[in-house]
Amino acid sequence: MNKPIPTHEHDVQVNEKKLINHSIARFIAFLTRRSARLLTGARSLWYGCEPIQTQRIYYANHNSHIDFILLWSSLPKEIRRKTKPVAASDYWLKDGFRRFLIQDTFQGVTILRNRENNSDPLQPIKDALEQGYSIIFFPEGTRNLSDDIELLDFKSGLFHLKTQFPNVEIVPVWISNLKRVMPKGAFIPLPLLSTVIFGCPLEQHEELDKASFLDYAKQQLIKLKEVEYQ
Repeated sequence: MNKPIPTHEHDVQVNEKKLINHSIARFIAFLTRRSARLLTGARSLWYGCEPIQTQRIYYANHNSHIDFILLWSSLPKEIRRKTKPVAASDYWLKDGFRRFLIQDTFQGVTILRNRENNSDPLQPIKDALEQGYSIIFFPEGTRNLSDDIELLDFKSGLFHLKTQFPNVEIVPVWISNLKRVMPKGAFIPLPLLSTVIFGCPLEQHEELDKASFLDYAKQQLIKLKEVEYQ
């Protein structure tokens, strides 16, 4: 019969395991960040704002599963450490490896895309914002795999976050070329140039209703597409 491990020894083992997992997560984050930028040749353009340490909601177009990795890796280290990507739990919590990546490596926030039991699907994001983190958010709600549509209609989440957190800057970010860099079904990015363009923080139009605000946010994001060629 196995003897129970003394509490002190058990705590030491748990702490050692946490330290090992943390070290592995940091290494994978470093490797993923460097690999994504190397393979895509990504460049960052801070067109409408500066990379300063202030709380923000970075919202972007969504074409592939590496969108948030590319945007996240475009942030300076000190800002990156205080920024959490938002990801769909139905994809990123499917297995242990993806769970480790999103939770331990990228310190991300996972949300349910479909409301369950009258719960608020935005609550994990709100918790992160209340804790002072910035977030990376995709208001389309799912990947846009169409070649004919620039942006899918925005879900209501961005409006609700703007209403509840009026002092948090909302910054549009256009990620170019990712439909070709990471086409559907691909596991490794293709070596094509990509650009991450940070725009001007949205103005707080308190008079705009939900539909008007979401259209305004969408148009501000589309405008950034032209910046790459200026």
